[in-house]
Amino acid sequence: MEDVYVTNRAELCGRALAHPEYSHESRGIRFFTFPLEIHRLSGTADTLNIVVRQSMLPEDGMLQTNRLRIGGELRSFNNKSGSGNRLVLTILAREIEPGDGEDENRIFLLGTVCKAPTLRVTPMGREICDVILAVGRRYHRSDYIPVIAWGQQARQTALAPVGTQLSVQGRLQSRPYTKVIDGHSYQRTAYEVSAADIFPV
Repeated sequence: MEDVYVTNRAELCGRALAHPEYSHESRGIRFFTFPLEIHRLSGTADTLNIVVRQSMLPEDGMLQTNRLRIGGELRSFNNKSGSGNRLVLTILAREIEPGDGEDENRIFLLGTVCKAPTLRVTPMGREICDVILAVGRRYHRSDYIPVIAWGQQARQTALAPVGTQLSVQGRLQSRPYTKVIDGHSYQRTAYEVSAADIFPV
């Protein structure tokens, strides 16, 4: 297992909603993207963006099965185009194969608090802490991952000063919302890691 998996690992199993489409090219490598739908135990579905190297796809570029098991890393991208989400989160696939069994959505992160956490209370009275982790990767770069903690873990996380290293286990979730710009409403999707377990290391 590569070192990057110690600090950033995604393990997913779900249903591909579309065949891969060309995304971008980096260092001479072509990358493709497709949406993967994963159901929570509650029945709510998260739709996650998967990025995969062309060399990992079948020769015809089509997925052989709708059900896939994917291992990889959570990546962030700062969208400066002015349209769409400002922070874009994707899963960079390192392994991909036909999937079986129940849907799976597991994220493992080790990162550094890079902005003071924010503790808030939902209209239903639940305490939530928002925190952004800088997760290191190769070439001295970092991914900036929004994480939310709940209840007692939220209160503890809110006390973590900038620079604290946190270990997180949870799931990557998608959340639709409406953004109003110049009087016009736009439907957007926010992505964040919902922590089942989060603690300083």
